[in-house]
Amino acid sequence: MSYNLARFDLVSIRLAVACAQTGSLTAAARDSHLALGAASRRIRELEAALGDALFERHARGLLPTAAGRVFVKHGLTLLQTMEQLGAELADLRRGTVRHIHLCASSAAISQFLPPLLARYGQLHPQVHIDVEEQVSDAVAATLRERRTDVAVFVEGPDTSGLDTRLFRHDELVLVLPAGHRLAALTTPLAFADALDEEWISLTAGAAMLQQQQQSALAAHRPFKLRMQVRSFDAVCHMVASGLGIAILPKAACLPIVKAMKISWRPLADPWAQRRLLVACALGQLDAGILSLVDFLVEPSQNANARTAKQQ
Repeated sequence: MSYNLARFDLVSIRLAVACAQTGSLTAAARDSHLALGAASRRIRELEAALGDALFERHARGLLPTAAGRVFVKHGLTLLQTMEQLGAELADLRRGTVRHIHLCASSAAISQFLPPLLARYGQLHPQVHIDVEEQVSDAVAATLRERRTDVAVFVEGPDTSGLDTRLFRHDELVLVLPAGHRLAALTTPLAFADALDEEWISLTAGAAMLQQQQQSALAAHRPFKLRMQVRSFDAVCHMVASGLGIAILPKAACLPIVKAMKISWRPLADPWAQRRLLVACALGQLDAGILSLVDFLVEPSQNANARTAKQQ
């Protein structure tokens, strides 16, 4: 069955999304600046065009049907795309030549990218870099699916179809509650020697979590993952509360560790020394995208990062 998409005007789509979010046609009509009768007619026309009811009507308001939930999900994506289109056209009128979408892992954003992107913006004020944060697996997948222009992630995910170059190195360390028995050690600690502990980690797809799970499996030991959170800061808060221990990038976590007065120890495992990659599509010919990639891997930029790390 095909649909007449021309009938799905943005006002009606926005109205349907508002109905799902508020559960009230009256509130959705008010938010959409429509009279109640006009709003009701638009919803009926949408349902007629789809051949499915979008909402169940009851005394307390509206409840999305299965078709309504699908419509709202894609409607939100369409509305966001149109808003982005409007913003980019407005930028063109203000002199911004183009937008480049950069998807990066938490490790790259927390340790390296902000000053580099600020500098790039100074050198290329006509280019606007839109940044999205994801776990490394999702970053690489987003680039393979052509949903971003440039990706920066920890080495490990599948890079087939990608042109990858070395971006930076970083180091993983063990983060411990203050006074923890392992904090008293003076030598680097092997990951396997900490597997009796309960662990705090990032969400699925994070390069660190995958490495921990693989290393525990290789040691024939269980990995006692107690909880998962979405940021380095949240990991440190959990560790500080005594809920477990964690592994985090050294440069990203040391300021937090010091502020929270918790402990850290270096890791002896070779995989604690990591490579971060910058990638674009294989055979990329866009001069703007290649300019950004070249800037990010420029030798002087890498030298500056190493100097900062040593200080």
